[in-house]
Amino acid sequence: MKMFLRKAHARLYRYSVGFFYFVFWPLLYYFSRKPERYVSMNKVRRAWGFVSSLIAGITYKIEYEQKVDWSRTYIICPNHTSNLDITAISIAIKNNISFMGKDELLDGLVTGLFFRTVDIPVNRESKMSSFRAFKATAERLQKGVTMIIFPEGTIPDIYPPEMISFKNGPFRLAIEHKIPIIPVTSLNTWQILWDDGLKYGSKPGVCNIFVHKPVETADLTIEDTDALRDQVHSIIQQKLQTA
Repeated sequence: MKMFLRKAHARLYRYSVGFFYFVFWPLLYYFSRKPERYVSMNKVRRAWGFVSSLIAGITYKIEYEQKVDWSRTYIICPNHTSNLDITAISIAIKNNISFMGKDELLDGLVTGLFFRTVDIPVNRESKMSSFRAFKATAERLQKGVTMIIFPEGTIPDIYPPEMISFKNGPFRLAIEHKIPIIPVTSLNTWQILWDDGLKYGSKPGVCNIFVHKPVETADLTIEDTDALRDQVHSIIQQKLQTA
């Protein structure tokens, strides 16, 4: 019975996401037509994610280690255990944002509009696709757009979830462009909805997100990439262990 209810709730959540996508679609479409409107598109994305979650009884509690200067550009590096992480990060990060995500999202009914416009698709199995994606990311950073890159590259196929090793890409970018990294720990989104919710369903609840203080990169060189990667991994891992 418990699993039946969880799967029924996951269906409710998916229907809510789909329904409010079409409610907000005229605004999303209008703001997606020109890059200068992406700031407004992101505001609508936040509203859409918040409302569609709320209807399913899912809310977000964001805690910041310190006050963040949102006038700066950042690379955001969260751990990844749930589709809810997308909404959580959208709400937690207050400036203009762009996600990097797998290129399969280009074909998604809901995600396709974003990954053809404001977000950046990547096929990590293709060196050419990865090169183009990181080149596009560098251009966004230079324009003051904060990039959100899940350094694990995927939601790990481990339940209960355990963080896997991080890819080097976002850390190399941060050092090359002297952009601070903000680690973000998603503490319990997997308990509300793991992955896409198809296997274990979902439930109402509060998603707890911790936004760490920025890690500065201005004095680092490319030789420090591995150390920076391991530092950010350790920051998130320690928070998960002490939560």
